[in-house]
Amino acid sequence: MWTNPAGWVKGHLLCPLSQDARFSYLHMKYLFFSWLAVFVGSWVVYVEYSSYTELCRGHECKNSICDKFRKGVIDGSACSSLCEKDTLYLGKCLSAKPSNQVYSGSWGDMEGIIKCQMEEDPHYDLGIELEPRKESASFNRPTKGTSMEKFKEMVFSHLKAQVGDQANLADLVTLVLGVADSNKDGQISLSEAHSSWALLQLNEFLLSVVLQDREHTPRLLGFCGDLYVMEKVPYVPLYGISLPWMVELWIPASLRRSIDQWAAPSWPRKAKIAIGLLELVEDVFHGTFGNFLMCDVNAAGFGYTERHDIKVVDAKRIIPEAAFQEAMRERRCEEDSDCVYGRDCLTSCDLTKHRCTTEVTQPNLAKVCSTLKDYLLHGAPSDIKDELEKQLYACIALKGASEQMEMEHSLILNNLKTLLWKKISHTKDS
Repeated sequence: MWTNPAGWVKGHLLCPLSQDARFSYLHMKYLFFSWLAVFVGSWVVYVEYSSYTELCRGHECKNSICDKFRKGVIDGSACSSLCEKDTLYLGKCLSAKPSNQVYSGSWGDMEGIIKCQMEEDPHYDLGIELEPRKESASFNRPTKGTSMEKFKEMVFSHLKAQVGDQANLADLVTLVLGVADSNKDGQISLSEAHSSWALLQLNEFLLSVVLQDREHTPRLLGFCGDLYVMEKVPYVPLYGISLPWMVELWIPASLRRSIDQWAAPSWPRKAKIAIGLLELVEDVFHGTFGNFLMCDVNAAGFGYTERHDIKVVDAKRIIPEAAFQEAMRERRCEEDSDCVYGRDCLTSCDLTKHRCTTEVTQPNLAKVCSTLKDYLLHGAPSDIKDELEKQLYACIALKGASEQMEMEHSLILNNLKTLLWKKISHTKDS
């Protein structure tokens, strides 16, 4: 056993060296992945913090609004609660753009959504802005010495440009002036006029006034300058669940659809929600005060109540057709893709004039049916599924410029509502 000392050395001295090398490799591997995890985690925290500080500047918005209120430049039903009593509280940040600050909040015992416009001028994709923020953010109109009659003429002219010349335009002016009189004393002060004029530049505010007697838009609870408080909608978005953006990046589209369907209400309740969305289309299509175009129809823009009644939660891109057409008329183009507003309002390019035409290629109803198709067909009762699918595809095929569009529009809308209502009218969900 002592004849091969070299073998003994090899067996007993080289093995520990091999174990040390393996330990060193594992140690380095552990350190590398630990460092990588710390780096990625720090990067995520930095990105999230940077995004939050850029998007969520509610304190700046509040300070700016309250400074103007204390100087007597603006006034409104929410000013005292926001700036003096501290009973209007900005809670969780829901902002998606730095210029449009959105927060959940509370006002006394009421829950609401608080929206505030920062003074930066957002860049929309139209040649003429539909929401001229520079003018309204300065709160310099109407000017000092403007009479009530003159202010009324200003409002009338602005609304005429927005919704077109209509026989009942005076009624809309009366509604706007009623909102402007925030303390309900029968008079509109200069500071109240500054606030209401700024708000009047916003599509969402105008739509809330136009549809204030309908159930599909949240109630306007109060305002101060161009900060305003809307009724909170309990369930948002229309379907699916909101996930952190880092999680969204790693979820396949098919899995995301499955998650959204799993989180959706039962089919009869989905049918009731869909009926409400179809009724909203009726409200904005040749409604009391003209036609409005739905230029960004997606699930995130809508929500519903405990009774499964639809509510619009983001109406920035529901715009008056007259204002849209005037803006498009001035829009230069080289191809059809130059003639788009929002995500869904597309016209065609007249190559002889290099100007956009004014008629949208797809009506509101077709866009809504595209959004509802997968939502409604999943889990639909077998006895109506084929007919429902047929009606939805006919709806999606609607074109905005066809001569028979209005007749087809009304027929398909009524058919869809009737089909859904007959199926759920005998259930408790109706």
